[in-house]
Amino acid sequence: MEQRTLGRTRREVSAVGLGTWQLGADWGEVTEADARSVLEESAAAGVTFFDTADVYGDGRSEEIVGRFLAAHPDEGITVATKMGRRAEQVPESYTPENYRSWLDRSRRTLGVDRIDLVQLHCPPSAVIDDDATYDALDELVADGVIAAYGVSVETCAQALSAIARPGVASVQIILNAFRLKPLDEVLPAAAAAGVGIVARVPLASGLLSGRYDDTTVFSADDHRNYNRDGSAFDVGETFSGVDYRVGVTAAQEFSALVRRTLGEDVTPAQAAIAWCWQQPGVSTVIPGARGVEQARANAAAGSVGPLPAEFVDGVRAIYDARFREAIHPRW
Repeated sequence: MEQRTLGRTRREVSAVGLGTWQLGADWGEVTEADARSVLEESAAAGVTFFDTADVYGDGRSEEIVGRFLAAHPDEGITVATKMGRRAEQVPESYTPENYRSWLDRSRRTLGVDRIDLVQLHCPPSAVIDDDATYDALDELVADGVIAAYGVSVETCAQALSAIARPGVASVQIILNAFRLKPLDEVLPAAAAAGVGIVARVPLASGLLSGRYDDTTVFSADDHRNYNRDGSAFDVGETFSGVDYRVGVTAAQEFSALVRRTLGEDVTPAQAAIAWCWQQPGVSTVIPGARGVEQARANAAAGSVGPLPAEFVDGVRAIYDARFREAIHPRW
């Protein structure tokens, strides 16, 4: 697996990492044994970047990752966690005292003295724009609580604001074949500033796997069921904010594009992941996995060769026809 420098962290991480939201909650039930197998298989396939958060399963994801780290101290895994959603999402919640409290909890659940990378978990824009935010984070680096910090964002405007800060090591943003806006300004700005880009939701919550249709049913505890209207959190997190039925149609077109331009040896999911990590400026992409076979297939996407122009142009054509008007102005 190709290793890349993750922005100002100066750490080398795999081009394809692993998102672990699904190991904690909101994607249906995943047993701890299955979660552990996903981590084991991912590491064996060359994945060296795990992304988690303190609210994934109220710490369950961090705990599982922490137990893996304890059992594999020499795997060279970089762990990024997130903080900021254990309180109301208002600027007043983002205080130095809360940061330390949240991070003390994460250090305990992860079983580490210093966290490799902490990311503010999609905070309000006012927090991203506030000098005091970065003063507090710089102090945490100086005190050895964290090695580096970044911001996970919802919008491109938020990403550009964070990239302009000299201490921000990385920005995590939704980027996939159904969400192209970061290509316009965010990726070039990050590359120019030396800020890493962590591409999240690379499969548009599974749409780009090509496995869903109008009859697909998701479990009651799966955000793809309960957050389609954005009632639980930003609707852009679920199916990248696209209308599900339109998304299914576009995913069928995407799958046909993969077969036509890449053949049968690359699955639609692997093509979508490869499209992400092959974008200039992307440090790593973090698909999730609920089982060993999915973890193995996702990691294999890191070995897909350069994508042909016909495929890349086809991705943009689908986006322009199906999504640009509806979602490009929003995020």
